[in-house]
Amino acid sequence: MAAAEDAAGPADGAAAKPLFAGLADVSISQDIPVEGEITVPVGSHSPDEDYSTLDEPVRDTIMRDLKAVGKKFVHVMYPKKSSALLRDWDLWGPLILCVLLALMLQGGAADSTEDRGPQFAEVFVIIWFGAVVITLNSKLLGGTISFFQSLCVLGYCIMPLTVALLVCRLVLFLTNPGTGGFIVRLLVVMAMFGWSTLASTAFLADSQPPNRKALVVYPIFLFYFVISWMILTFAPQ
Repeated sequence: MAAAEDAAGPADGAAAKPLFAGLADVSISQDIPVEGEITVPVGSHSPDEDYSTLDEPVRDTIMRDLKAVGKKFVHVMYPKKSSALLRDWDLWGPLILCVLLALMLQGGAADSTEDRGPQFAEVFVIIWFGAVVITLNSKLLGGTISFFQSLCVLGYCIMPLTVALLVCRLVLFLTNPGTGGFIVRLLVVMAMFGWSTLASTAFLADSQPPNRKALVVYPIFLFYFVISWMILTFAPQ
C-alpha cells in the first residue's frame, strides 16, 4: 500500500504542477497606488427626473392647474374629436361650473315666501347624479373610457349652458318678462344645449362601440335637456 501511495504521489504532483506553476512568480508591489474611480453607468439622467411638485412654490402649482383648466374650457368651446379632455382629466372645472349653476339658479322660486335654501343642493345633486348615471351606462354598454374621464368630459361640457344662464339672467334684468324676452332666452338656451350635447359626444364618441353609440348619446341628451329646462324656466324672486 505504501509503495502504491508513493508511486501515485509523485504522479499526482507532476500532474498538478503545471496548473500552479506561474503563481509563484506573481508579486504585488505595496508601493503602487490605486488610482481612478469606479462608476456604474445607469443610463441617461434628465433634469425632469429631479422635478417634483413638492419642491415648487404654491403659486406655481395653482397657476399650472388654472392653465390646464383654461385649456380644457377652450377645447369645449371649439369641440372636435380628440382626447384632449381625456389625457389629463380633472374635476376642478366641473366643480366650478356646478357651483356657479347652483348659485345662479338659487332663489328662482315661484313663491317668494318659500325658503329656497335647499335648491343649491338640489341642482348640485341633479348634475352630479346625472353624470354618474351616464358614466355607469357608458361602462355597462362596453365603453373604454374610465369613470373619472367621463365625469370630466360631462362636467366641462356644461360650460355652454352656464353661459346661457348668464345671458338669460342678463335678459331678465334688462327687460320685462314677456314674449320677446322669452324668445331670446329660448334661442340662447337651445343653441347652448346643442353645443353642450355636440361637444360631449365629440369627446366620448370614439370610446363607445359603434353599434351602441345611440344608447350612450340618448342619456347625454336627456342630461343636458334637464339642465337647459331648469335654466329656461328660471324666474328670479
